Amino acid sequence: MYLGIDLGTSGAKLLVIDEVQHVQAEATARVPDLLRPAPLSEQNPAAWIAAVEEALAQIARDHPGLLAQVRGVGLSGHMHGAVLLDAKDRVLRPCIMWNDGRSSRECSELSKAADFEGIGGNLVMAGFTAPKLAWVARHEPEIFARTARVLLPKDYLRLWLTGDHVAEMSDAAGTLWMDVAARRWSPELLAATGLTEAQMPRLVEGTDVSGTLRPDICARWGFAPGTVVAGGAGDNAAAACGMGIVEDGAFLSLGTSGVVFAPSDQFRPNTRQGVHAFCHAVPGHWHQMGVILAAASCLDWLAGILGRPVPDMLALAEGHEGPSPVRFLPYLTGVRTPHNDPTAQASLHGMTSRTSAPDLVLAVLEGVGFALADCLDALREGGTTITEAYAVGGGSRSQLWLQIIADICGVTLLIPERGEYGAAFGAARLGQAAALGYDPARFGRPAVSRRVTPDAARHEAYAAAHAEWRALYRPG
Repeated sequence: MYLGIDLGTSGAKLLVIDEVQHVQAEATARVPDLLRPAPLSEQNPAAWIAAVEEALAQIARDHPGLLAQVRGVGLSGHMHGAVLLDAKDRVLRPCIMWNDGRSSRECSELSKAADFEGIGGNLVMAGFTAPKLAWVARHEPEIFARTARVLLPKDYLRLWLTGDHVAEMSDAAGTLWMDVAARRWSPELLAATGLTEAQMPRLVEGTDVSGTLRPDICARWGFAPGTVVAGGAGDNAAAACGMGIVEDGAFLSLGTSGVVFAPSDQFRPNTRQGVHAFCHAVPGHWHQMGVILAAASCLDWLAGILGRPVPDMLALAEGHEGPSPVRFLPYLTGVRTPHNDPTAQASLHGMTSRTSAPDLVLAVLEGVGFALADCLDALREGGTTITEAYAVGGGSRSQLWLQIIADICGVTLLIPERGEYGAAFGAARLGQAAALGYDPARFGRPAVSRRVTPDAARHEAYAAAHAEWRALYRPG
């Protein structure tokens, strides 16, 4: 058996698979809400451990003896968070999270201090880890002075599980402290933030063994002594491993945020348009991502305003032909690709006395679709052309939204058959790779239940609307 642990912003998901990757058990546990509202987004790392303990207890209770059969554990988690530890591994302050936007001033200063684009392959963005530490150095100097180690969220879980300070390539690339092409820490980029390699965890590949479970963890939960823990992956790379998107292919995620993900056997940065170029979780591969910070969360936002549940709101738009007469910029929490503007604001344009609720729903669905099309264009400029992609995430349950996105983007969307393929499953696959050795054949893709193909006439109509939509953006 192989255990995958995925640490999400709102909860932890655990999944156990057997040697042929059939799911044998799963459990989830909630992580308490963020301690502070955006743009000051923080969580208590102790809550992550509590959630994993709760989920382990569920599996141990419902499947006696199953954890004793686990031979490999894989970890996944939300990226870019800053967990600061003192010399005795005590947490110095709450984790500054991936969606925290307080460090825009530090981003500007770091961009001038070192070659983050050339070495790190990415723009300095407020969500990444390095500017968070620069903010701490300025605003909490006593905390910065006591910082002996900086860990990413899932790697704090690893410390609890194994006692080791270890990170892997896909997650570490999102700190901005790595020479991403060379897959190692960059002394120059660390020095620009007042840090050294001694304060960083050891780096391994996501398929490598990073350590073994501590004896007290094994005794408490019934794991076999010496159970290995894989390097694992950041959440998007783990999801890609779960879907078999490791050497080629692509996926489009409609979760809280929106992501277009494509792997490559080469490092292909495109900083001009805010593309994320990171290491993949498997050796010798990298990936590109276009990222928007609000996707399905835009529907939740509109549902709150209209006072309707999201399914009822989507039903309002059924049968209404797009494009909507209203344009929506989905920048509720800023934007990464292509503008890198943490201060960008969402807005609705073109409303009149005749504007209806269906117009607004369509505008939100289309606005996210236009933003994803911008991501695809940015990846294309960086050398990656996508003609079809798996569609995943909560928003992919809406056939209406999938068709709108396909029509806007001119991309065929592949809908996986019902089954497990997310980040926890990818983490479990990485746990199996650490235990048995990396074999690409174990990272197969889910069967396709249906295809959503773009309509040529609607694609042409949306091209004109997309041009209007793009012209509405103004830097924050």
